[in-house]
Amino acid sequence: MLTVSGLNVFHGNLQVVWDLSFRVNKGELVTMIGPNGADKTTTVETIVGLNKKATGSILFDGEPILGSHPYDLYRKGLALVPEKREIFPTMPVIENLLLGGTCNPDPEKSLDRIFRLFPILNERRQQMAGTLSGGEQQMLAIGRALMSEPRLLILDEPSTGLSPLLTGQVFRSLEQLGREGMTILLLEQNVRNALAMCNRGYVLENGRIVQEGKSKELLHDPRIQKAYLGF
Repeated sequence: MLTVSGLNVFHGNLQVVWDLSFRVNKGELVTMIGPNGADKTTTVETIVGLNKKATGSILFDGEPILGSHPYDLYRKGLALVPEKREIFPTMPVIENLLLGGTCNPDPEKSLDRIFRLFPILNERRQQMAGTLSGGEQQMLAIGRALMSEPRLLILDEPSTGLSPLLTGQVFRSLEQLGREGMTILLLEQNVRNALAMCNRGYVLENGRIVQEGKSKELLHDPRIQKAYLGF
């Protein structure tokens, strides 16, 4: 569904991503792990059209999309849950959700699905989004992305700032989406949870992929354990 080949990304005259190549197949859960400063966010911002200064190739379902407008990609079925959530704090939960479904022909059906996945959002549907807890705001950000009925869901560090309990809830919801057949690309620093949940993984360091493989193999790789799991 997503094929990135030889991607180079620049901030001004500074190159920050180097010859990046990876793929996400339909129905897969794929993770990209790495430390802060690895340019994971830069990579996904380029994929979804937020960063235009790049060379290489990005194919979405076989169609070239590098340099496309973010709204056009949204209409094609590509949705991003940004690292900082970017919810509208002075608007109710329900309005935040409906904004994510502006091109959805059946928003009520999508709302039902989201409220089954995150019942707390239904309970808080008239509450101002800015008064939600951090975990609830993350659920809202995921729910808003799901309102577009995406074919590919990209999540940038969804566990950032969450307690272990709430992190577990978020990851369980992503596992449920995976069981329902959704294609997911997950960028994470929570290496253990990300690799435990996903099918395959890529390790990004300093804008380069330095390792890739099946998630279970990476989880038990001594290099990954030493660098990211404290073994």
